[in-house]
Amino acid sequence: MMRGALSDITKAVGHTPIVKLNKVTEGLESEIYVKCEYLNPGGSHKDRVALNMIKDAEAAGLKPGGTIVEATSGNTGAALAMLAAVKGYKCVFVMPDKMSQEKIDTLRAFGARVVVCPTAVEPEDPRSYYQVAKRIANETQNVFYANQYHNPSNPGAHYLSTGPEIWEQVGDDLDVFVAGMGTGGTISGSGKFLKEKKPGIKLVGVDPIGSLYYDFVKSGRVTKPFSYKVEGIGEDFFPSTMNLKILDDIVRVDDKECFLMTRDLVRLEGLFVGGSGGAAVAGAVKYARGSGKKENILVLLPDAASKYLGKIFNDNWMRENGFLEEEKGLGTVKELLAGKPTGEVVTATPRDKVGDVVGMLKTHGISQIPVVEGGKLRGLVHEVDLLRHLVQGVGTLDSTIGDLIEGDYATVTTSTKIELLKGSLSDARVAIVTEGEKVVGIISKIDLIDYLARRAAEAAV
Repeated sequence: MMRGALSDITKAVGHTPIVKLNKVTEGLESEIYVKCEYLNPGGSHKDRVALNMIKDAEAAGLKPGGTIVEATSGNTGAALAMLAAVKGYKCVFVMPDKMSQEKIDTLRAFGARVVVCPTAVEPEDPRSYYQVAKRIANETQNVFYANQYHNPSNPGAHYLSTGPEIWEQVGDDLDVFVAGMGTGGTISGSGKFLKEKKPGIKLVGVDPIGSLYYDFVKSGRVTKPFSYKVEGIGEDFFPSTMNLKILDDIVRVDDKECFLMTRDLVRLEGLFVGGSGGAAVAGAVKYARGSGKKENILVLLPDAASKYLGKIFNDNWMRENGFLEEEKGLGTVKELLAGKPTGEVVTATPRDKVGDVVGMLKTHGISQIPVVEGGKLRGLVHEVDLLRHLVQGVGTLDSTIGDLIEGDYATVTTSTKIELLKGSLSDARVAIVTEGEKVVGIISKIDLIDYLARRAAEAAV
């Protein structure tokens, strides 16, 4: 074999460079660096995961000629398909319908079969891409169901590969590691290794509005997930591959922030990355602004831009979805709140008595009240819950409301687009508006209807 050559493409996985950001970080005390995982041969950090999963599957009995089945948003599929092409496996991939056509076409280019399922269904729904993948795996012989959401080989890959590589490259100079939160493999596996080497390293997760992680980490409540546009991060359930306890902080971003940062990374920094990379950098910039410290921050850039040319880098698609300034759309939550009566948001604490909270609802003419403790949102209490509590005789007016707090709400920020708010209110009772950890508003379906009616009336004049 020729000196310096690799025996096959799988040997090229890893050893991705770390690069300093310069223009998108102007004005920050911290310095932000990025690890360019999109330069892996399969186009993403999932190459590392696929290698480890297949290695473990072969050790567990996967035989030559077998079939790999996976529910994937694209990158894991591309990585598995690349390895399957080298090793002679067949592939079946099941994807949600919000994924870009480029991702679907990429998988098919490797000879894989792709099954597309609806996004807007519950994970337990038999039509969901999680359940369809399970069914296909159960119906296939000599099969490996990769199951990246619950396969310990996923975070294991980053513990064995990404984490050690980062430490070898930057070592003790690293203060903060930032990664988008999807299956959790990256931040859980890499983070575990880095914490073992330097316990003081901070691990910061980035989560999109609409995903479950942020609210659960901040309040311990499972709120209502809703759809969003950015691909590859966030979840509407809790994968067992995600270790939330390892996090030191979590930052939330919205679609617009993700996509504009993605475009800036390409145009200003020359980094040809996808939306999840833009999301992670946007979250890192938010974290750095909030901390105000001089730290060395490393952000993982998961995949490349080529799969998003028809969306994030298409001006027409961006305008149609209200992500470019020229297209105002329906406005933002801030505009909706401006049309409501001003004043502090009425809140309760878990120690408040049922009778007192009933009085607060009556005095202010409201039907639900956010519950806050130590300045942090803990959940929501609705008049229906108070009524059920009293009618069923499980408590009295002197009982505290702690056991009545629920998670039947979505959380948004003042910059959230009304189009996204509409999606959140289709399933949740209300949307609670937060700025940082402070509750600044609460929006019901009738508030949204009133806002849209006023806009329609103004447009007709």
